[in-house]
Amino acid sequence: MQAYVVGGAVRDALLGLPVKDRDWVVVGSTPEEMIARGFRPVGRDFPVFLHPRTNEEYALARTERKSGHGYTGFVCHASPEVTLEDDLLRRDLTINAIARAEDGTLIDPCGGQRDLAARVFRHVSPAFAEDPLRILRVARFAARFTAFDVAPETMALMRHMVDAGEVDHLVPERVWQEFARGLMEERPSRMIRVLRDCGALAAILPELDRLFGVPQPEKHHPEIDSGEHVLLVVDAAARGEQPLPVRWACLLHDLGKADTPAHVLPHHYGHEAASARRAREVSTRLKAPAECRELAEMVAREHGILALAEALRPETMVKLIERCDGLRRPERFELMLQAAACDHAGRGGEDRGIWRPLSHWRTALSAVRNVDAATIVASCPDKKDIPHALHAARVAAVKARNKDPQ
Repeated sequence: MQAYVVGGAVRDALLGLPVKDRDWVVVGSTPEEMIARGFRPVGRDFPVFLHPRTNEEYALARTERKSGHGYTGFVCHASPEVTLEDDLLRRDLTINAIARAEDGTLIDPCGGQRDLAARVFRHVSPAFAEDPLRILRVARFAARFTAFDVAPETMALMRHMVDAGEVDHLVPERVWQEFARGLMEERPSRMIRVLRDCGALAAILPELDRLFGVPQPEKHHPEIDSGEHVLLVVDAAARGEQPLPVRWACLLHDLGKADTPAHVLPHHYGHEAASARRAREVSTRLKAPAECRELAEMVAREHGILALAEALRPETMVKLIERCDGLRRPERFELMLQAAACDHAGRGGEDRGIWRPLSHWRTALSAVRNVDAATIVASCPDKKDIPHALHAARVAAVKARNKDPQ
């Protein structure tokens, strides 16, 4: 048997990037031989094994034949007769179809090194069109490798796949997985642009696609539309190294603007309620984790009023903190503030890097959390008076802190 390092490990090494995980392809072996050598089988759909010492994945060289719709509609064939070149030809992009032998020799039958030098994402063969998940992978790669562009012929093939309805067969869990990974890359906006350019965004996330062409309020950033604003916001979250829930919330925070009647534009009065509803619907449909779903809905509902902190009455600030469960979940409240700050950064202007309401909300939350709830509860003979007394004490604390921030 012969083993070769393949895929991302080879690609990243050639780009001078850190290599985190190595995947191997084994040629000329069988499952029985792998087990006899101490490898542990883990693959359900095709033979994949874990090395007995390193735990790295070793897969038998295989070919694939399309047998149905979507990314699961394949029949795999693995045998000692399958060559390394056969295995590389089934891969998605040329830059991922390079292998390295144990002596360091590169095997590159698809021109991957050429496309690495040219900074191009190019499909290996027409078989690319058989797996719609590859559209999402290309989009995710665009967010990671920001100097690369999609080859025109690959973009044309992706558009054809969308037109043929292949994207409609993607299951929500896999769509979420790719979106989540892409949002955590260096420039998430590039993922959205690629999906939009090939038409997949309208099929996968139509609520976001509808934002493009919808005007922004004149006071914000009138030269760009609402879709472009969202892209600026998610990139601001990436620059700030925000966690996934914040980036997801940034992506969905303005979805309700697409529902604004044409005669009202460019204003979007009260769009936050519609945005919260849309954020909840999208998160539920794609089966996003609870922490992402909850934060996205909260940011969509509250980001407008959060920006008005300097003009709000203490009563209003306390009510917002209470309805957002800021006392019990201050960490989530802080994530909401970070998402709102990213929204500000996506509006343009000379002060886009400074969001003054942030300090006001932190001060208010600190004041509210410092209220001695136990003393107030003990001082209420009638337990029905406790909620009102607590609320009043919190408002008084915020008032006092506003007068003396030190």
